[in-house]
Amino acid sequence: MEKDLTKGGVLKNIIIFALPYLLSYFLQTFYGLADLFIIGRFGGVKDTTAVSVGSQVMHMVTVMIVGLAMGSTVAISRAIGGRLREKAARAVGNTVTLFMLLSIAVTVILLLLVKPIVSVMSTPAEAVKGTVEYLVVCFIGIPFITAYNIIGSVFRGLGDTKTPMYFIAVACAVNVALDYVFIGALGMGPLGAALGTTVAQSVSVIVSLIVVIKRKKGFELAKSDFKPDRQTVRQILKVGIPVAVQDGFVQIAFIIITVIANRRGLDDAAAVGIVEKVIGVLFLVPSSMLSTVSALSAQNFGAGEPRRARLTLWYAVIIAVGFGVISATVVFFVSRPVVGLFSDDKTVIEMGGQYLRGYVWDCVFAGMHFCFSGYFCACEKSLLSFLHNFLAIVCVRVPCAYFLSAAYPSTLFPMGLASPAASLLSALVCVMAYIVIRRAENKKAALADDI
Repeated sequence: MEKDLTKGGVLKNIIIFALPYLLSYFLQTFYGLADLFIIGRFGGVKDTTAVSVGSQVMHMVTVMIVGLAMGSTVAISRAIGGRLREKAARAVGNTVTLFMLLSIAVTVILLLLVKPIVSVMSTPAEAVKGTVEYLVVCFIGIPFITAYNIIGSVFRGLGDTKTPMYFIAVACAVNVALDYVFIGALGMGPLGAALGTTVAQSVSVIVSLIVVIKRKKGFELAKSDFKPDRQTVRQILKVGIPVAVQDGFVQIAFIIITVIANRRGLDDAAAVGIVEKVIGVLFLVPSSMLSTVSALSAQNFGAGEPRRARLTLWYAVIIAVGFGVISATVVFFVSRPVVGLFSDDKTVIEMGGQYLRGYVWDCVFAGMHFCFSGYFCACEKSLLSFLHNFLAIVCVRVPCAYFLSAAYPSTLFPMGLASPAASLLSALVCVMAYIVIRRAENKKAALADDI
């Protein structure tokens, strides 16, 4: 199950690791799009808005869980790279214990806050009922959603991205089938969309647990590995907390933008919700590069190969930025037809097309800072990832979205430019931080040579 990514060609390892991960991301994003596509065909604008608002909240919860799990991926990868099997087993066991306890606590808290959350989102009155129904079902399924994402993180820490891809494929197939049953045949609307997603992820968890039990892992898990170990938990949280907080801030920024759009009216709210899903597809490559850099670089750092870790970073940057330039250029010219895949409403298509033409350039700059974030996590400097995202959100993304929305009430194009502007700032901060780190490393190496 585990794979040694510290040997062989760096670019080859990136491709071997990233392709299954990219397909996994695509499948995961696909069934999110399936919810929106199917609800758009069988429901009205209010149902589309309910699912888009509810899924925005759930996306925030999910990415924070995945962000925290980055600590587990890095801890496991470093142990595998250093051939420390007992330490890897302890990291896996502690991950399971930590995240299951966390998921139960989060579920209880969110269920108690569901109505205030819907209110804070400034959800249009017509979509409130559907949004509440969607979130209640999804919140109840958080332990399964957590298990679903944590199992994938553990496998990736072991260098295996193919197995999680199969689990996600199962969830995707079940979710699409259930969407047509619950939303199409039974007319359950947003409630059906949430139920389909939750049941699909539950099925995927069951399948993955069966595979884990039957497959030899290369190391054995003992009961003692599940007992919280202070040093292991500290290592996981040292990387995971800054990433989770960073991702939380990013999602809060997107939620604020959603609130701004919601206050502009039902059509604008639906348009922004659709575009967020489309951008999620375009971010598949940058996101897969982030996880690839974090896992591969962590193994190389664990094996004492920092040069290979840096080379992994720069190959990933070239891939992510190149994809961003090509995809942004293409989508800019076909933005309306793309939005039209998810809605028949002419106003929603027009407003969504405007927003997408501005927003799509975020793919270019986000591709760069995503790769650097993965590298910073691998060398256990994830606070830098938090820093550049925090600065981008506070200084650019939120204030620009607010003022551009107010200044141009008849179009969403200027508001869409707020995200790429913020990512540009993040990219610049990342490059400067990397230069500082390399200079410090070179200075340390020079002093060691003198001694």
